[in-house]
Order: sequence, then structure tokens, then C-alpha cells
Amino acid sequence: MQKSPRAGREGDVLAVVSQSGPAVSFFDAASDRLLGTTQVLAEPHELCFDPEQRLLWCTTTYHSGYYHANGGRRTELTVIDPDTRRVVDVVDLAPEHGPHGLALDPARRRLYVSVESTQDRPGGVVVIDTATRRPLGRIDTDAPGPHWFAIDPAGRTGFATNKEAPFVSVVDLESGTLTGKAEVPGSEGLAVSADGTHAFVAAPYASFSFTTEERPATGIRVIDARTASVVDTLPTDHVVLPVHLTSTGRLLAGELRMAPDPAAGLGRHAPGRLTVFSAVTRERLGGVEVGHFPLTITSSPDGRLAYVACVVSSTVDVVDLETMERLARLDVAKQGEPGAHGLAYIPRPA
Repeated sequence: MQKSPRAGREGDVLAVVSQSGPAVSFFDAASDRLLGTTQVLAEPHELCFDPEQRLLWCTTTYHSGYYHANGGRRTELTVIDPDTRRVVDVVDLAPEHGPHGLALDPARRRLYVSVESTQDRPGGVVVIDTATRRPLGRIDTDAPGPHWFAIDPAGRTGFATNKEAPFVSVVDLESGTLTGKAEVPGSEGLAVSADGTHAFVAAPYASFSFTTEERPATGIRVIDARTASVVDTLPTDHVVLPVHLTSTGRLLAGELRMAPDPAAGLGRHAPGRLTVFSAVTRERLGGVEVGHFPLTITSSPDGRLAYVACVVSSTVDVVDLETMERLARLDVAKQGEPGAHGLAYIPRPA
């Protein structure tokens, strides 16, 4: 008898950012029941759970709006106790601003936060000590708006995607220097292979200014970490924003789909798609329809369940990756907190 995908998840929690709420909502991972919400500063974006300190980090990126159309960049990170659902600290990175992507190295107790450029410095990555919650330094990425950031499991190499810049920045985390630029036509989400040899990067970036003839082929670029070069492309039918790698080696991509609509000019949002590849063979394994504008993906620690946050529909789809079936749809908008964005899976306390 096949084990239920919900079995053994009692006490686990899924945290979901409500970007325009602004809040973080907490759901029971076994029953999908809403446990409560925590109010945070305006325009929260991404989440990262630190299991050693048992704290949840949340970037707050803009005072209002979004990338390319915002009311000014924020400088703060919010630190939340996920068990009490209370804010325990607000870390101000000023003069750094526009914090967005988060990557954790629990062994070295370091949190990496991507930040946008200032008048005198390019965009970069701020390094934070997770024990003291204070910045340790900064790594320049030579691009104006590094967005997502990911590191290899060994904690030696980091990759920053850049929407407009035609490259992915490769940085040495030990020396704190930029060591390479992998050429891609603008980039969105990314993930790093379990052995650290390759990065999987969504490209091109989601710009609606491209004409059909101009847009580069959509898909996931496979970057060789040693040479900082693209060695393969996993094709997709539509533009991909989020990319996530599960513990079982499934590579998850969230495809953004637009339906023709002459009255809407660029078209209107259609249901997105979760597309699944094997990170080892790079074979397409399947897919399932999800909400409108998938923006963030995470998975359960055992790699069985995928969670897809869709910002326009303000929903989170729960997908069984073994059967490729959608098990549930969490309606974040029902909680009065529209704009589902960042996600974090929080295992119950040991």
C-alpha cells in the first residue's frame, strides 16, 4: 500500500509570504489549516528558514510596487520565530537596499542576501552572521539588480541571476570575489545541483517588451560551475521564473503563461504550469497546471511534495510529485493578504 503524501507531516508548517498584505501566513503541512499570520514591513518577498537558529528570515524589498515599478527600495530583513509567529528582530542593511534573494550556509552560519546597486557600487550579496544577525561583508556581482541567489552545498561557490545583465554572476564565497560570468540572455530563478557541479538557471528573464521574433528560446540553462559556461538547455514552452531542486533530484520549473487578449494589449494571465525534469538525466518527467503567475517553488524535505506560490492568483498549489496530481490549493487571498510570493517549509521542532 502506497504511503500517503501527507503521512508524517504532523507539526510541520508551510510559511507563505503575502507580498501586498504585507504578512507571512503559516499553514499546517498535514491539513493545510491556517495557523496564523505575522504582519511584516511592506513588500516582503522571499523567505529562508534557518534550522540551527530555528528562525525564519524574510526580505522586504520595496516600499511599494515591484521590480521596475516601485516606490523606493527598502533596506530591512525581518526575523521571525516560526513557532510563536512573532517578529524577533529587524536587521537594517542600510546603505544597502532592495534585498531580495536569500541563501543559507548552515554549517558556516552565514546567510547571503542579494541587494541592488547604489550610486557608487554595483549590485551584490551581503553576508550575514546568523548567530549575531549582523553583516560580515559584501560581494560585488558587477550587475545592477542581482535578484535570486543560490550556493553550492559545500558553501564555496555562489550564483546570482541578473534580470537585465546578460550573464549569471559566479562568486567565490571564501575569498568574497567575483570569479566568472556565465553568458545568458537575462535570468530569473536558479538552483544548484547536489554535487555543486552545475547551476540550473531560468532564462531569458520575464520581460514583456520582447516581440515574438526577438525573444530568446525559453528554458533552463545548465551552467558548468567550473567553467562558468552554458553546456545545455532544458526547453520549456513558456517563460520560466522560479526554479527549485528537490532532495530527490527533481528539477522544478514554474512556467508563466499568457492568453491572447486584444483588449489587454500584452494579453491576460492564464494558469501557469509546474514542469518537472530529472536533474541527472535532464529528461522531462511531466507537469501539472497551477495558479496564475508562478513565482516561487519549494518542496518538502523528503522531496515528495512541491509547493508553488502564484502571485497573481494569490494561491499556493500543493503537488504530489510521484503522481503529478494537485492535492490542494491554498487560497492566500482569502486571508485578506494578496500576492503569494516567498515560501519556506518548516519541520516540526526535534
